[in-house]
Amino acid sequence: MAVIIDNQLQEAIAYDPAVYPIAFYQDELAALPGWSGPLHWHPGFEIATAECGTLDYQLGGQHITLNAGDSIFVNGNILHGIRQIGGDVPDPMPNAVFSGSLIAPEGSLIYQKYIAPLLQCDDLPFILFPADNRSVNMLIKDIYHCFRQQGACYEMVIQRNISCIFEYIHSNMATFPRCKTNRIQLVQQIRLQKMLDFIYKRYREHITLEDIARSANVSSSEAGRCFKKFMNTSPIEVLLRHRLQTAQKMLAERIYTAEEVSNLCGFNSANYFRRQFKDRYGTTPGKYCNLGK
Repeated sequence: MAVIIDNQLQEAIAYDPAVYPIAFYQDELAALPGWSGPLHWHPGFEIATAECGTLDYQLGGQHITLNAGDSIFVNGNILHGIRQIGGDVPDPMPNAVFSGSLIAPEGSLIYQKYIAPLLQCDDLPFILFPADNRSVNMLIKDIYHCFRQQGACYEMVIQRNISCIFEYIHSNMATFPRCKTNRIQLVQQIRLQKMLDFIYKRYREHITLEDIARSANVSSSEAGRCFKKFMNTSPIEVLLRHRLQTAQKMLAERIYTAEEVSNLCGFNSANYFRRQFKDRYGTTPGKYCNLGK
Protein backbone atom coordinates (compact mmCIF):
# COMPACT_ATOMS: atom_id res chain seq x y z
CA MET A 1 0.00 0.00 0.00
CA ALA A 2 1.35 3.42 -0.94
CA VAL A 3 1.72 6.16 1.63
CA ILE A 4 -1.33 8.42 1.24
CA ILE A 5 -1.04 11.95 2.58
CA ASP A 6 -3.39 14.93 2.56
CA ASN A 7 -2.69 18.57 1.79
CA GLN A 8 -1.20 19.12 5.23
CA LEU A 9 1.23 16.17 4.83
CA GLN A 10 -0.82 14.12 7.28
CA GLU A 11 -0.86 10.44 6.42
CA ALA A 12 -4.22 8.73 6.06
CA ILE A 13 -4.05 5.88 8.57
CA ALA A 14 -6.19 2.81 7.92
CA TYR A 15 -7.63 2.24 11.37
CA ASP A 16 -10.75 3.23 13.28
CA PRO A 17 -9.61 4.98 16.50
CA ALA A 18 -12.80 3.94 18.24
CA VAL A 19 -12.34 0.24 17.41
CA TYR A 20 -8.67 -0.80 17.28
CA PRO A 21 -6.33 2.19 16.81
CA ILE A 22 -3.33 0.55 15.13
CA ALA A 23 -2.45 -0.14 11.49
CA PHE A 24 0.21 -2.45 10.07
CA TYR A 25 2.06 -1.93 6.79
CA GLN A 26 4.78 -3.74 4.88
CA ASP A 27 6.31 -3.82 1.37
CA GLU A 28 5.47 -0.14 0.84
CA LEU A 29 8.90 0.83 -0.49
CA ALA A 30 8.69 -1.62 -3.40
CA ALA A 31 5.76 0.34 -4.85
CA LEU A 32 7.43 3.75 -4.52
CA PRO A 33 9.75 5.33 -7.12
CA GLY A 34 13.35 5.09 -5.99
CA TRP A 35 12.21 3.09 -2.94
CA SER A 36 11.57 6.42 -1.26
CA GLY A 37 8.52 7.45 0.77
CA PRO A 38 7.20 11.03 0.87
CA LEU A 39 7.66 13.39 3.78
CA HIS A 40 4.59 13.13 6.03
CA TRP A 41 3.35 13.06 9.63
CA HIS A 42 0.58 11.60 11.73
CA PRO A 43 -0.69 12.26 15.28
CA GLY A 44 0.06 8.70 16.35
CA PHE A 45 3.32 6.92 17.05
CA GLU A 46 5.20 4.78 14.55
CA ILE A 47 7.47 1.76 14.94
CA ALA A 48 9.42 0.55 11.90
CA THR A 49 12.21 -1.94 11.23
CA ALA A 50 14.86 -2.38 8.55
CA GLU A 51 14.86 -6.08 7.72
CA CYS A 52 17.42 -6.60 4.96
CA GLY A 53 18.51 -3.23 3.60
CA THR A 54 19.79 0.11 4.85
CA LEU A 55 17.21 2.85 5.38
CA ASP A 56 17.57 6.60 5.71
CA TYR A 57 14.91 7.85 8.11
CA GLN A 58 14.45 11.60 7.84
CA LEU A 59 12.96 13.27 10.91
CA GLY A 60 12.55 16.99 10.32
CA GLY A 61 15.97 18.09 9.10
CA GLN A 62 17.80 15.17 10.70
CA HIS A 63 18.73 11.86 9.02
CA ILE A 64 19.04 8.56 10.90
CA THR A 65 20.48 5.40 9.33
CA LEU A 66 18.77 2.08 10.05
CA ASN A 67 20.79 -1.03 9.27
CA ALA A 68 19.27 -4.49 8.98
CA GLY A 69 17.78 -5.44 12.33
CA ASP A 70 17.49 -1.89 13.65
CA SER A 71 14.11 -0.50 14.67
CA ILE A 72 12.96 3.06 15.24
CA PHE A 73 10.19 4.58 17.36
CA VAL A 74 8.87 7.84 15.89
CA ASN A 75 7.02 10.20 18.19
CA GLY A 76 3.65 11.65 17.22
CA ASN A 77 3.35 14.75 15.00
CA ILE A 78 6.92 14.41 13.68
CA LEU A 79 7.55 15.23 10.02
CA HIS A 80 9.37 12.20 8.58
CA GLY A 81 10.16 10.30 5.41
CA ILE A 82 11.92 7.06 4.48
CA ARG A 83 14.37 6.19 1.71
CA GLN A 84 16.27 2.96 1.10
CA ILE A 85 19.96 3.66 0.55
CA GLY A 86 21.40 0.12 0.59
CA GLY A 87 20.40 -3.37 -0.52
CA ASP A 88 19.67 -5.10 -3.82
CA VAL A 89 15.95 -5.58 -3.21
CA PRO A 90 13.36 -3.30 -1.61
CA ASP A 91 13.28 -3.72 2.14
CA PRO A 92 9.90 -5.00 3.42
CA MET A 93 10.19 -2.37 6.19
CA PRO A 94 7.33 -3.63 8.38
CA ASN A 95 5.87 -0.81 10.42
CA ALA A 96 2.99 -0.09 12.73
CA VAL A 97 1.27 3.26 13.27
CA PHE A 98 -0.90 3.57 16.35
CA SER A 99 -2.61 5.88 18.80
CA GLY A 100 -1.67 5.97 22.47
CA SER A 101 -5.29 5.10 23.17
CA LEU A 102 -4.43 1.54 22.14
CA ILE A 103 -2.84 1.21 25.57
CA ALA A 104 -5.35 3.20 27.62
CA PRO A 105 -8.15 5.78 27.14
CA GLU A 106 -6.93 9.37 26.84
CA GLY A 107 -8.59 10.43 30.07
CA SER A 108 -7.09 7.61 32.11
CA LEU A 109 -4.27 7.79 34.63
CA ILE A 110 -2.08 5.49 32.49
CA TYR A 111 -2.45 7.71 29.42
CA GLN A 112 -1.78 10.93 31.35
CA LYS A 113 1.20 9.48 33.22
CA TYR A 114 2.98 7.44 30.55
CA ILE A 115 1.75 8.44 27.07
CA ALA A 116 0.89 12.16 27.07
CA PRO A 117 4.34 13.20 28.45
CA LEU A 118 6.05 11.39 25.58
CA LEU A 119 3.83 13.08 22.98
CA GLN A 120 4.67 16.44 24.56
CA CYS A 121 8.42 15.75 24.67
CA ASP A 122 9.70 18.07 21.93
CA ASP A 123 13.33 17.02 22.34
CA LEU A 124 12.62 13.31 21.77
CA PRO A 125 11.33 13.04 18.18
CA PHE A 126 12.53 9.44 17.87
CA ILE A 127 14.17 6.56 19.72
CA LEU A 128 16.52 4.18 17.95
CA PHE A 129 16.50 0.51 18.96
CA PRO A 130 19.67 -1.03 17.48
CA ALA A 131 19.63 -4.68 16.45
CA ASP A 132 21.49 -5.66 19.62
CA ASN A 133 18.61 -4.37 21.79
CA ARG A 134 17.07 -7.81 21.69
CA SER A 135 14.46 -7.24 24.40
CA VAL A 136 12.65 -4.47 22.49
CA ASN A 137 13.24 -5.84 19.00
CA MET A 138 11.76 -9.21 19.99
CA LEU A 139 8.59 -7.41 21.12
CA ILE A 140 8.47 -5.48 17.84
CA LYS A 141 9.01 -8.58 15.69
CA ASP A 142 6.24 -10.35 17.61
CA ILE A 143 3.89 -7.45 16.81
CA TYR A 144 4.59 -7.90 13.09
CA HIS A 145 4.17 -11.68 13.39
CA CYS A 146 0.81 -11.26 15.12
CA PHE A 147 -0.47 -8.96 12.38
CA ARG A 148 0.62 -11.39 9.66
CA GLN A 149 -0.76 -14.55 11.30
CA GLN A 150 -3.76 -13.08 13.16
CA GLY A 151 -3.97 -16.06 15.48
CA ALA A 152 -6.01 -16.42 18.64
CA CYS A 153 -6.12 -13.24 20.76
CA TYR A 154 -3.56 -11.55 18.48
CA GLU A 155 -5.01 -8.09 19.21
CA MET A 156 -4.36 -8.56 22.93
CA VAL A 157 -0.80 -9.78 22.30
CA ILE A 158 -0.10 -6.69 20.18
CA GLN A 159 -1.56 -4.39 22.84
CA ARG A 160 0.51 -6.11 25.52
CA ASN A 161 3.72 -5.79 23.49
CA ILE A 162 3.08 -2.09 22.82
CA SER A 163 2.53 -1.58 26.55
CA CYS A 164 5.83 -3.34 27.31
CA ILE A 165 7.65 -1.07 24.84
CA PHE A 166 6.18 2.01 26.52
CA GLU A 167 7.16 0.64 29.91
CA TYR A 168 10.73 0.25 28.59
CA ILE A 169 10.72 3.80 27.19
CA HIS A 170 9.38 5.30 30.42
CA SER A 171 11.95 3.39 32.51
CA ASN A 172 14.84 4.55 30.31
CA MET A 173 13.79 8.12 29.46
CA ALA A 174 16.89 9.63 31.02
CA THR A 175 19.21 7.56 28.83
CA PHE A 176 17.86 8.46 25.37
CA PRO A 177 19.79 11.07 23.33
CA ARG A 178 17.86 14.32 23.04
CA CYS A 179 17.45 16.35 19.88
CA LYS A 180 16.40 19.90 20.61
CA THR A 181 14.53 21.56 17.76
CA ASN A 182 15.17 25.28 17.66
CA ARG A 183 12.64 27.93 16.77
CA ILE A 184 14.10 28.50 13.29
CA GLN A 185 13.61 24.83 12.39
CA LEU A 186 10.01 24.91 13.59
CA VAL A 187 9.31 28.04 11.54
CA GLN A 188 10.86 26.43 8.46
CA GLN A 189 8.74 23.30 8.90
CA ILE A 190 5.59 25.41 9.09
CA ARG A 191 6.63 27.30 5.95
CA LEU A 192 7.34 24.05 4.13
CA GLN A 193 3.94 22.70 5.10
CA LYS A 194 2.21 25.82 3.75
CA MET A 195 4.10 25.66 0.46
CA LEU A 196 3.43 21.94 0.00
CA ASP A 197 -0.23 22.55 0.78
CA PHE A 198 -0.25 25.17 -2.00
CA ILE A 199 1.44 22.78 -4.45
CA TYR A 200 -0.94 19.90 -3.71
CA LYS A 201 -4.01 22.13 -4.06
CA ARG A 202 -2.93 24.14 -7.12
CA TYR A 203 -0.78 21.70 -9.11
CA ARG A 204 -3.27 21.69 -11.99
CA GLU A 205 -2.71 25.40 -12.55
CA HIS A 206 0.23 27.25 -14.05
CA ILE A 207 2.22 28.14 -10.92
CA THR A 208 5.71 29.53 -10.55
CA LEU A 209 8.40 29.46 -7.88
CA GLU A 210 7.28 32.95 -6.86
CA ASP A 211 3.69 31.71 -6.41
CA ILE A 212 4.88 28.87 -4.18
CA ALA A 213 7.03 31.20 -2.07
CA ARG A 214 4.23 33.74 -1.76
CA SER A 215 1.93 31.07 -0.26
CA ALA A 216 4.18 31.08 2.83
CA ASN A 217 4.99 34.80 2.71
CA VAL A 218 8.67 34.19 2.03
CA SER A 219 11.12 35.05 -0.73
CA SER A 220 11.94 32.63 -3.54
CA SER A 221 15.39 32.07 -2.06
CA GLU A 222 13.96 31.23 1.38
CA ALA A 223 11.49 28.84 -0.27
CA GLY A 224 14.42 27.13 -1.94
CA ARG A 225 16.28 26.85 1.38
CA CYS A 226 13.29 25.25 3.11
CA PHE A 227 12.86 22.61 0.42
CA LYS A 228 16.60 21.96 0.25
CA LYS A 229 16.85 21.49 4.02
CA PHE A 230 13.92 19.11 4.46
CA MET A 231 13.48 17.50 1.04
CA ASN A 232 16.90 17.94 -0.57
CA THR A 233 15.33 19.26 -3.75
CA SER A 234 13.72 22.38 -5.18
CA PRO A 235 10.08 23.54 -4.99
CA ILE A 236 9.67 23.16 -8.75
CA GLU A 237 11.03 19.59 -8.64
CA VAL A 238 8.49 18.74 -5.91
CA LEU A 239 5.73 20.25 -8.05
CA LEU A 240 6.85 18.16 -11.04
CA ARG A 241 7.10 15.02 -8.90
CA HIS A 242 3.58 15.51 -7.53
CA ARG A 243 2.16 16.09 -11.00
CA LEU A 244 3.79 12.90 -12.27
CA GLN A 245 2.67 10.82 -9.29
CA THR A 246 -0.89 12.08 -9.72
CA ALA A 247 -0.71 11.34 -13.44
CA GLN A 248 0.47 7.81 -12.73
CA LYS A 249 -2.52 7.17 -10.46
CA MET A 250 -4.95 8.60 -13.02
CA LEU A 251 -3.48 6.53 -15.84
CA ALA A 252 -3.74 3.39 -13.72
CA GLU A 253 -7.48 4.05 -13.30
CA ARG A 254 -7.85 4.09 -17.13
CA ILE A 255 -10.62 6.69 -17.06
CA TYR A 256 -8.81 9.41 -19.03
CA THR A 257 -6.55 9.35 -22.06
CA ALA A 258 -2.88 10.23 -21.70
CA GLU A 259 -3.52 13.63 -23.27
CA GLU A 260 -6.40 14.35 -20.87
CA VAL A 261 -4.24 13.33 -17.90
CA SER A 262 -1.51 15.68 -19.13
CA ASN A 263 -3.92 18.61 -19.07
CA LEU A 264 -5.54 17.62 -15.77
CA CYS A 265 -2.16 17.43 -14.06
CA GLY A 266 -0.98 20.87 -15.10
CA PHE A 267 1.27 20.01 -18.04
CA ASN A 268 0.92 22.60 -20.77
CA SER A 269 2.80 20.42 -23.27
CA ALA A 270 1.89 16.80 -23.97
CA ASN A 271 5.40 16.18 -25.32
CA TYR A 272 6.99 17.52 -22.13
CA PHE A 273 4.66 15.34 -20.06
CA ARG A 274 5.59 12.29 -22.14
CA ARG A 275 9.33 12.91 -21.74
CA GLN A 276 9.15 13.52 -17.99
CA PHE A 277 6.88 10.52 -17.40
CA LYS A 278 9.19 8.21 -19.35
CA ASP A 279 12.25 9.52 -17.49
CA ARG A 280 10.59 8.76 -14.15
CA TYR A 281 8.69 5.54 -14.85
CA GLY A 282 10.59 4.03 -17.77
CA THR A 283 7.66 3.98 -20.18
CA THR A 284 5.40 6.44 -21.97
CA PRO A 285 2.02 7.47 -20.53
CA GLY A 286 0.23 5.71 -23.37
CA LYS A 287 2.00 2.41 -22.79
CA TYR A 288 1.55 2.70 -19.02
CA CYS A 289 -2.16 3.20 -19.50
CA ASN A 290 -2.33 -0.07 -21.47
CA LEU A 291 -0.44 -2.12 -18.89
CA GLY A 292 -2.55 -4.86 -17.37
CA LYS A 293 -5.24 -4.75 -20.03
